Amino acid sequence: MSVSDEYGVNTGPKPARSIPTSGSLSVRVRYAECDPMNVAHHASYAPWLEMGRTELLRGGGVSYAELEQAGVFLVVTKLELRYRRPILYDDVIEVRTRAHESGRIKIRHSYELVLVERMGQQPDPAADPRVPIDGVCAVATSELACVGRDGRPMPLPAWLVPDEPGGE
Repeated sequence: MSVSDEYGVNTGPKPARSIPTSGSLSVRVRYAECDPMNVAHHASYAPWLEMGRTELLRGGGVSYAELEQAGVFLVVTKLELRYRRPILYDDVIEVRTRAHESGRIKIRHSYELVLVERMGQQPDPAADPRVPIDGVCAVATSELACVGRDGRPMPLPAWLVPDEPGGE
C-alpha cells in the first residue's frame, strides 16, 4: 500500500514495520570481485554497501523495487570509502550499515566492513599482518538524495527518516 504526504505526493509503499536504523549482513567474497592478486577490487565495495542499505529497507518490509514502482528513487550523491586492510578472495565479511538523518531530501549511511572469516578460520591479527586488530577492513559513508521519476528532488518519505536526530 502506498502512502501520500500532506501535499498529496506519493511517498512510496508503507512499511510493514519501522525501518531499522542499523543492521548487518554477511558476504563471501567471490573470485570475480578480485584482482589477479586475489584482493577484492575497489569497485567491489560499492555493491556491498548497496546491499547493506537494501537490507535495512527490507528489514522494514519494503524493497527498493517497491519504492521505484511508487516513483520514489534514492540516488547516490556522495560516496567516501577508506580502505584499511585488504579483503581477499573467499573471505567472509560482515557489512555493518547505519542510517543517519541528513536533511529533508537526503539520507546518510555509514558502514564498516568487518573481516569475520579468512581461509575458513577466524582471522588472527597476530598471525597475519593483513588482519586488522579490530577486524574493520574498510569504513565508508554515503549520501543519497530522494528524487521522483522526473529526476527532481522530493522530500524523503517520513517513514524513511531515522528516528535518531543526526545519528552519530
